[in-house]
Amino acid sequence: MSGNTLFKQPRAVYAVAFACVVSFMGIGLVDPILPALSEKLDATPSQVSLLFTSYLLVTAVAMLFTGWVASRIGAKATLISGLALIVVFAALAGLSGSINGIVGFRAGWGLGNAMFIATSLAVIVASATGGFAGAIVLYEAALGLGIAAGPLIGGLLGDISWRGPFFGVSVLMAIALIATVVLVEPTPKSAQPTPLLAPIKALRHRSLLTMGITALLYNWGFFTMLGYAPYPMELSAIQLGFVFFAWGLLLAFFSITGAPWLQRRFGTAPSLYGALTTFAVLILLIGLFADVRWAVIACVIASGIVAGINNTLTTQAVMLVAPVERPVASAAYGFVRFIGGGLAPFAAGKMVDHWNIHVPFLVGAAAVLLGVAVLTTGHRRLAEADATMAAESPHGSPDAVAGEMADEFGGAPDAIDYQKETERTAR
Repeated sequence: MSGNTLFKQPRAVYAVAFACVVSFMGIGLVDPILPALSEKLDATPSQVSLLFTSYLLVTAVAMLFTGWVASRIGAKATLISGLALIVVFAALAGLSGSINGIVGFRAGWGLGNAMFIATSLAVIVASATGGFAGAIVLYEAALGLGIAAGPLIGGLLGDISWRGPFFGVSVLMAIALIATVVLVEPTPKSAQPTPLLAPIKALRHRSLLTMGITALLYNWGFFTMLGYAPYPMELSAIQLGFVFFAWGLLLAFFSITGAPWLQRRFGTAPSLYGALTTFAVLILLIGLFADVRWAVIACVIASGIVAGINNTLTTQAVMLVAPVERPVASAAYGFVRFIGGGLAPFAAGKMVDHWNIHVPFLVGAAAVLLGVAVLTTGHRRLAEADATMAAESPHGSPDAVAGEMADEFGGAPDAIDYQKETERTAR
């Protein structure tokens, strides 16, 4: 596919892609303003960490229901509902005068984000020209730009006021909402609605549960770092923004390029063992040298490399081993792993309150290493799945990228199924 063909897309595609950029900015947007929130609102770091907890726990629970909702009201309606919730709750967070209020509004933001990310890629596939592969590339580009830009935008706006990042997201999402309503064509409802309890029942399968627990433990370390690394750096909002901007660039780049190369070269399981272990070592170093600013900064930026690889490969592994439909597997996996991300900042805050800033990072490193141990119990299934994928798609078909970065937040399985259904109808 030529670059000219790839980027000659309907306006509807760019409207949703823009919304994707803003949505994924939310991952690192608040990192640069965490110390400022603690200072301005007279809140402890453990109270501020609840911004991650409320957001991610609501996202986790919502992952169980987004497929059920989207299959009944259609992808566009679900997308618009999610965008509207983000606009409202991001603005309310900016208007709030207390840390408890912001924490509560971040929960509503998490619900909107879950509805949006579950359907955004499916809508892009439905509207894009150039087929599924082109839609994947566009989605990955939007995701990578959002992850990298989030901390930088948060730092720039946060340097003016801690309210700036919240209002910025609300305004940008409002623009995306209007563009989506006007430009995106209605999408059909699913012919076979997703059962409400399907994701919970899917966790009875050992291979899927193994990957979910591995991701939960990895996310424990990942969100401990995001939630608490800004404090020992003792930097301004804009300086923190640049640190996490560098981290986000590495994460996005290695998600798209490094992870697929490692998977092809060494296989999914060995690549994950190495990446997860390296990530655990970096978190351990942050814990041991939390009082050395340059060491914390260097480890955080370097962690973007292995975080990108881990994010992609753990999600890909789920799609390889899950014995259920892709959307159901993605919802079940998202539910389990985001629980780890939600609980980790809360637990880290309690550890800091009772001991010191070193402890949560040491526990986070131990959690990631425990994740490696859990992953080894599924080694044979991953090796079999790798062999099957190589035999079926020796040159890397569009379906072979289903678990790469485009699926990191749950959208690719639904999009793949939509594409296949469209092809069957066309025949």
